[in-house]
Amino acid sequence: MNLPDPQPWRNPRRAPDISDVRARLPNQLRPGWVLAWLPAVMWAVLIFSMSTDAFSAAHTGSILEPILKWLIPSITQSQFDTIHFFTRKCAHFSEYLIFFLLLYRGFRAGHGGWLWKSAIAALLTAAIYSGLDEFHQSFVASRTASPYDSLLDTTGAFFGFILLFAWYRFRFRNQTKLAA
Repeated sequence: MNLPDPQPWRNPRRAPDISDVRARLPNQLRPGWVLAWLPAVMWAVLIFSMSTDAFSAAHTGSILEPILKWLIPSITQSQFDTIHFFTRKCAHFSEYLIFFLLLYRGFRAGHGGWLWKSAIAALLTAAIYSGLDEFHQSFVASRTASPYDSLLDTTGAFFGFILLFAWYRFRFRNQTKLAA
Protein backbone atom coordinates (compact mmCIF):
# COMPACT_ATOMS: atom_id res chain seq x y z
CA MET A 1 0.00 0.00 0.00
CA ASN A 2 1.38 3.42 -0.98
CA LEU A 3 0.99 5.99 1.83
CA PRO A 4 0.96 9.73 1.02
CA ASP A 5 4.14 11.62 1.79
CA PRO A 6 3.76 13.13 5.30
CA GLN A 7 6.01 16.08 4.31
CA PRO A 8 5.24 16.94 0.69
CA TRP A 9 6.93 20.35 0.95
CA ARG A 10 10.39 18.85 1.39
CA ASN A 11 12.76 18.83 -1.54
CA PRO A 12 13.77 15.26 -2.47
CA ARG A 13 17.21 16.36 -3.77
CA ARG A 14 20.25 15.73 -1.59
CA ALA A 15 22.13 18.59 0.06
CA PRO A 16 25.25 19.65 -1.88
CA ASP A 17 28.73 18.57 -0.75
CA ILE A 18 31.42 21.11 -0.04
CA SER A 19 33.08 20.11 -3.34
CA ASP A 20 29.86 21.03 -5.20
CA VAL A 21 29.82 24.43 -3.53
CA ARG A 22 33.53 25.09 -4.17
CA ALA A 23 33.11 24.22 -7.84
CA ARG A 24 30.43 26.93 -8.17
CA LEU A 25 32.41 29.67 -6.37
CA PRO A 26 34.69 31.89 -8.43
CA ASN A 27 38.37 31.78 -7.39
CA GLN A 28 38.17 35.24 -5.78
CA LEU A 29 35.55 34.09 -3.29
CA ARG A 30 37.11 30.86 -2.18
CA PRO A 31 37.14 30.52 1.61
CA GLY A 32 40.97 30.66 1.85
CA TRP A 33 41.06 34.18 0.43
CA VAL A 34 38.13 35.34 2.54
CA LEU A 35 39.53 33.81 5.71
CA ALA A 36 42.92 35.42 5.12
CA TRP A 37 41.40 38.92 4.91
CA LEU A 38 38.52 38.65 7.38
CA PRO A 39 40.59 39.41 10.54
CA ALA A 40 42.15 42.51 8.94
CA VAL A 41 38.77 43.80 7.80
CA MET A 42 37.24 43.19 11.23
CA TRP A 43 40.18 44.98 12.90
CA ALA A 44 39.76 47.93 10.51
CA VAL A 45 36.10 48.15 11.53
CA LEU A 46 37.16 48.06 15.20
CA ILE A 47 39.68 50.88 14.60
CA PHE A 48 37.00 52.90 12.82
CA SER A 49 34.57 52.41 15.72
CA MET A 50 37.26 53.51 18.16
CA SER A 51 37.48 56.81 16.24
CA THR A 52 33.97 57.76 17.32
CA ASP A 53 32.74 59.79 20.27
CA ALA A 54 32.42 56.64 22.40
CA PHE A 55 36.22 56.41 22.64
CA SER A 56 36.99 60.10 23.12
CA ALA A 57 39.35 61.12 25.93
CA ALA A 58 36.41 62.17 28.10
CA HIS A 59 34.72 58.79 27.79
CA THR A 60 37.83 56.65 28.25
CA GLY A 61 38.86 58.83 31.20
CA SER A 62 35.49 58.33 32.89
CA ILE A 63 36.03 54.57 32.71
CA LEU A 64 39.73 54.52 33.61
CA GLU A 65 39.58 57.04 36.48
CA PRO A 66 37.41 55.00 38.89
CA ILE A 67 39.52 51.91 38.23
CA LEU A 68 42.78 53.72 38.94
CA LYS A 69 41.35 55.45 42.01
CA TRP A 70 40.21 52.08 43.32
CA LEU A 71 43.67 50.55 42.69
CA ILE A 72 45.65 53.62 43.83
CA PRO A 73 43.49 55.75 46.17
CA SER A 74 46.19 58.41 46.56
CA ILE A 75 46.51 59.16 42.84
CA THR A 76 46.40 62.86 41.99
CA GLN A 77 44.62 64.36 38.99
CA SER A 78 47.89 65.19 37.23
CA GLN A 79 49.13 61.62 37.74
CA PHE A 80 45.87 60.31 36.36
CA ASP A 81 46.08 62.64 33.36
CA THR A 82 49.60 61.40 32.60
CA ILE A 83 48.58 57.74 32.87
CA HIS A 84 45.49 58.37 30.77
CA PHE A 85 47.54 60.13 28.08
CA PHE A 86 50.09 57.31 27.83
CA THR A 87 47.37 54.66 27.88
CA ARG A 88 45.69 56.30 24.89
CA LYS A 89 48.99 56.64 23.01
CA CYS A 90 49.89 53.00 23.71
CA ALA A 91 46.49 52.04 22.30
CA HIS A 92 47.31 53.90 19.06
CA PHE A 93 50.66 52.16 18.78
CA SER A 94 49.44 48.65 19.60
CA GLU A 95 46.26 48.72 17.50
CA TYR A 96 48.26 49.54 14.38
CA LEU A 97 50.97 47.01 15.22
CA ILE A 98 48.24 44.34 15.28
CA PHE A 99 46.64 45.85 12.16
CA PHE A 100 49.93 45.52 10.26
CA LEU A 101 50.24 41.84 11.24
CA LEU A 102 46.69 41.13 10.09
CA LEU A 103 47.19 43.03 6.83
CA TYR A 104 50.40 41.11 6.17
CA ARG A 105 48.47 37.89 6.71
CA GLY A 106 45.93 38.99 4.13
CA PHE A 107 48.46 40.14 1.54
CA ARG A 108 50.55 36.99 2.00
CA ALA A 109 47.57 34.60 1.74
CA GLY A 110 48.55 31.30 0.20
CA HIS A 111 52.30 31.93 0.28
CA GLY A 112 54.85 30.84 2.83
CA GLY A 113 57.78 32.67 4.33
CA TRP A 114 58.69 36.34 4.32
CA LEU A 115 57.44 38.37 1.36
CA TRP A 116 58.82 41.90 0.99
CA LYS A 117 56.03 42.88 -1.38
CA SER A 118 53.36 41.84 1.12
CA ALA A 119 55.13 43.52 4.03
CA ILE A 120 55.51 46.84 2.21
CA ALA A 121 51.92 46.69 0.96
CA ALA A 122 50.70 46.04 4.52
CA LEU A 123 52.80 48.89 5.92
CA LEU A 124 51.57 51.35 3.28
CA THR A 125 47.97 50.24 3.78
CA ALA A 126 48.25 50.73 7.55
CA ALA A 127 49.79 54.19 7.06
CA ILE A 128 47.07 55.27 4.61
CA TYR A 129 44.33 53.90 6.86
CA SER A 130 45.88 55.79 9.77
CA GLY A 131 45.64 59.04 7.84
CA LEU A 132 42.05 58.30 6.87
CA ASP A 133 41.24 57.45 10.49
CA GLU A 134 42.56 60.83 11.65
CA PHE A 135 40.61 62.51 8.86
CA HIS A 136 37.47 60.75 10.11
CA GLN A 137 38.18 61.99 13.64
CA SER A 138 38.21 65.58 12.35
CA PHE A 139 34.46 65.23 11.75
CA VAL A 140 33.73 63.96 15.29
CA ALA A 141 33.06 66.88 17.65
CA SER A 142 34.65 65.30 20.72
CA ARG A 143 37.77 64.10 18.86
CA THR A 144 40.73 65.93 17.38
CA ALA A 145 42.63 64.90 14.29
CA SER A 146 46.36 64.87 14.92
CA PRO A 147 49.15 64.14 12.45
CA TYR A 148 51.20 63.03 15.48
CA ASP A 149 48.67 60.29 16.22
CA SER A 150 48.88 59.19 12.59
CA LEU A 151 52.67 59.13 12.89
CA LEU A 152 52.38 57.09 16.09
CA ASP A 153 50.00 54.67 14.34
CA THR A 154 52.40 54.27 11.44
CA THR A 155 55.27 53.78 13.89
CA GLY A 156 53.30 50.96 15.51
CA ALA A 157 52.79 49.36 12.09
CA PHE A 158 56.50 49.77 11.31
CA PHE A 159 57.39 48.16 14.64
CA GLY A 160 55.14 45.24 13.64
CA PHE A 161 57.08 45.11 10.35
CA ILE A 162 60.39 44.89 12.22
CA LEU A 163 59.10 42.28 14.70
CA LEU A 164 57.69 40.09 11.96
CA PHE A 165 60.85 40.38 9.85
CA ALA A 166 62.98 39.44 12.86
CA TRP A 167 60.69 36.52 13.65
CA TYR A 168 60.96 35.17 10.08
CA ARG A 169 64.75 35.60 10.07
CA PHE A 170 65.07 33.80 13.41
CA ARG A 171 62.73 31.04 12.26
CA PHE A 172 64.51 30.60 8.92
CA ARG A 173 67.94 30.59 10.56
CA ASN A 174 66.85 27.86 12.99
CA GLN A 175 65.36 25.76 10.17
CA THR A 176 68.60 25.88 8.17
CA LYS A 177 70.61 24.89 11.27
CA LEU A 178 68.33 21.91 11.85
CA ALA A 179 68.61 20.82 8.21
CA ALA A 180 72.43 20.94 8.25
